[in-house]
Amino acid sequence: MLDVACPDADRERLVAAWERRLHEVLDLLRWPAVEVAALRWPGGASLAFASPPDVLYAATEINEWAWDAGVADVLGGAAEPAADAARRLGEAVAAERKPALIALLQAARDHHAAVLVDDEAASVGLGSGSRTWPLAELPSPALVPWDGIHDVPLVLVTGSNGKTTTTRMIAAIAAAAGHVTGWSCTDGIWIGGEPVEAGDWAGPGGARRVLRDRRVEFAVLETARGGILRRGLPVTRASAAVVTNVAEDHFGEYGVSDLEGLAEVKLVVGRIIGSEGRLVLNADDPALVAAGAGSDAPVLWFAEDAENPVVGAHLAAGGDAAVVEGGVLTLRRGWTAVPVLPAAEIPATFGGRLRHNLRNALAAAGAAWAAGLAPEAIARGLRSFRGGAEDNPGRANVFSLGDEVTAVVDFAHNPHGVAAIADVARLFPGSPRTVLLGQAGDRDDRAIRDLVRSAWALRPARVILKDLLNYLRGRAPGELPALMRTELVALGCPPEAVLDGGEDLEATRLALELARPGDLLLLLVHERQAEVLALLGQLEREGWRPGLPLPPA
Repeated sequence: MLDVACPDADRERLVAAWERRLHEVLDLLRWPAVEVAALRWPGGASLAFASPPDVLYAATEINEWAWDAGVADVLGGAAEPAADAARRLGEAVAAERKPALIALLQAARDHHAAVLVDDEAASVGLGSGSRTWPLAELPSPALVPWDGIHDVPLVLVTGSNGKTTTTRMIAAIAAAAGHVTGWSCTDGIWIGGEPVEAGDWAGPGGARRVLRDRRVEFAVLETARGGILRRGLPVTRASAAVVTNVAEDHFGEYGVSDLEGLAEVKLVVGRIIGSEGRLVLNADDPALVAAGAGSDAPVLWFAEDAENPVVGAHLAAGGDAAVVEGGVLTLRRGWTAVPVLPAAEIPATFGGRLRHNLRNALAAAGAAWAAGLAPEAIARGLRSFRGGAEDNPGRANVFSLGDEVTAVVDFAHNPHGVAAIADVARLFPGSPRTVLLGQAGDRDDRAIRDLVRSAWALRPARVILKDLLNYLRGRAPGELPALMRTELVALGCPPEAVLDGGEDLEATRLALELARPGDLLLLLVHERQAEVLALLGQLEREGWRPGLPLPPA
């Protein structure tokens, strides 16, 4: 795939010229028949064609030549002749060929085994049923122990908010069922409950790390929008896939400019669900209801209210659902009901009152059921998942500081997420005194202003702004805090109530220094999360009270 910038007025002619030139050089290279696709977006396009998996680097050069030649045809200029390009590119293709890889892939298909390939290694099977080799040391298919190659149950989790919590809940359920569970998410990779690698591993790289670990008996993979758009899905089949919700975020990237387009991206996970699996969708989300109605995959809807009309119609047709009935999380198949546990007994829901975590629990229960886990294990797993900093770091973590200050740490990064944190705030007396606010630089100015408006709707006494220096993504340092300050003042926030806090840990320390008895601190933390949680945990254990000094930085 090649991302190009071009004037909208010339785009259609340029795309047509690119495709014409692409077919010209592919014919000269005797390339196999391919699919060609172009995704148009304001100011550019993404141009793609299918390639054998052993010559992907040469394929990128082919695509670049086709674009350059097409631009020369439309806008004028010199281009390398097609015959010369074919000779040069043919040499690159020949040098990159990996016959052993192609033979292994074909044998894996014949044995119905999953395959994972990257720049360094290839593997067949998943988890405990996998075998992995360096690309330079691939075995003959005849030497592969195919009888020991198999897949493991696998769940993908995507959505705008709640992905990480839902991933962790499913992992807790699988562990309660007795499985060695591997999972990856935006915070890292875990195998059997032990951390393997910190960082954002919600893409194909994290998936491969989990699925190549031969200890893994059950896998759960957070699957982020960016990874889907840049790299596709990491696997070709899964037991279940969850879409938690679709909320306005990341608009303007890769041609996605509205909820309908974003829902289409998220629902790509449904394409790898077979007839025995389930695509688990939020029946309370209008965008998913509209988009999911056309899914080819069998759907399991989840909803807080058992009377949801989408769920009702689905159950009447014999479909599956996860709902709350009479205060009990219940799994349904048609008119058969399987009570799992009272919603109030799910710790992460704060007695059933925290609605976004109740929805996450419904999604997790539905996915676990679809992946073959028993209702008893689902109940044990959800009861064991406390939702605090130990098992769900950075997601609605609550700290009581000297019984005088409550601090809530969360990863909320869009208006939908801030609204969920407002639900957490309502569980505690008083109104928020301090909100810690920041955003990554890849959102446009309108999205930044929307985030500010959602935070100001909480009516805090002060807002501490931070700069995400590792997520500037094209913005200048200080640019986003300045934009947020301007919007806050325009909304009626007194200028003196808007403070610059630096990065996450510095801003958290400032919020604590300014805290007074009775304060509620809403800390939206995106960087240095472990350090922030460690500081708050230490203060909670030591009985820190406002006005006392903080530990040295």
